[in-house]
Amino acid sequence: MRPLRTVSLKERRHLVHARDLGRPGAHTGLNAFIDSLPDLLAARSLRLLLERVRAAQATHRGVVWGLGAHVVKVGVTPWLVKLMESGHLTHLALNGAGVIHDFELAYCGETSEDVAAAIRDGSFGMARETGELLGALFSAPEATVTGLGNHVARAIAESDYPHRDISLLAAAHRLKVPVSVHIAFGADVLHHHPALDWGACARAARRDFELLLEAVYTLDGGGVYLNVGSAVLLPEVFLKAVSVARNVGQPLAKFTTAVLDMLDHYRPRENVLARPG
Repeated sequence: MRPLRTVSLKERRHLVHARDLGRPGAHTGLNAFIDSLPDLLAARSLRLLLERVRAAQATHRGVVWGLGAHVVKVGVTPWLVKLMESGHLTHLALNGAGVIHDFELAYCGETSEDVAAAIRDGSFGMARETGELLGALFSAPEATVTGLGNHVARAIAESDYPHRDISLLAAAHRLKVPVSVHIAFGADVLHHHPALDWGACARAARRDFELLLEAVYTLDGGGVYLNVGSAVLLPEVFLKAVSVARNVGQPLAKFTTAVLDMLDHYRPRENVLARPG
């Protein structure tokens, strides 16, 4: 066996340095905690993302959040409202299920049924009020003008629902943050209820895509798009909006995209992080 060639540890190129390690201590707030994190991998990416969001807010560029439905129902919407209040969320894009959860929380203070149990007897997705009230809102002629998201947001904000104060959409209406809803027909529990007019809903959904397109325009020159908890639908819609924007002559350059999810999925990785350039 030939003798091994070795190199000096002190001369070797390293990826981790003592200066990069975390600095645990008495933290007096979230900013201090983030500053204490290691300057490595995900912590470094998180710092960079926060810098880009702050820069977008300071330069009046868009900070667009695309949310999967689970984000609405796991208790973090009060923080999203705070971000809207501070100007760090300028457009809210949801899938259909996200609107359903927000409506149910506003209407009765509860949401998210036990699917495994309810599917056995066919009661899954059969909530009367969700189908009748939200179905009517999605089918209303006004939604064609304002979009599904903005129409539902205004309806919740102006309702007498006992828990409307915790509604993400109602807060968006109050703060004049545009909301767009992007649906896949047949995918949400709302779609099989008689109160929903698929044709009227589809016409309104076109307006929601236009609203997202307007939000994508604001990314040019330093904006940020965050895909949070949506594995398929919103990454696909976002990529189409980017393509349309560039097709009609919008420069759409020098913006930041981010994916925040528990798992690494193909479409968010490609359609949000890689392909938009």
